[in-house]
Amino acid sequence: MKQLKYILAGILFGIIMTKSEAVSWYRIQEMFRFQSFHMYGIIGTAILLGVTAVSLIKRFHLKDSTGQPIVFQDKHPGFRKYLFGGIIFGLGWALTGSCPGPMFVNLGNGYPAMALVIAGALLGTYLYGVLKDKLPH
Repeated sequence: MKQLKYILAGILFGIIMTKSEAVSWYRIQEMFRFQSFHMYGIIGTAILLGVTAVSLIKRFHLKDSTGQPIVFQDKHPGFRKYLFGGIIFGLGWALTGSCPGPMFVNLGNGYPAMALVIAGALLGTYLYGVLKDKLPH
């Protein structure tokens, strides 16, 4: 019963992603071809909401659902790893037409080919975990 709130949040996330067309391969293609503002508007709204939420959490010292304080870790200096990570993420997004959240939404919407994309993402995550200590950070 404790997991019900997470299931409901996932269903709500899927509905919002579907209704906003953020899971549409065509919308993502338009974005990468700079043909439409639609996805940039969604991403910009998400950034604005995130910045506002983090500011409120820090200002009012809010706690999580278990009563523990929410703590934000500082980022490590340098941008190269973020640049390379962003390039890899962007290439995967452009090639599959989906980033991690929408992969699962599209699978739930009845696109079985997304199972292959999810398998590839999980394999890549696993390989990163195996090779993490050998990679430059």
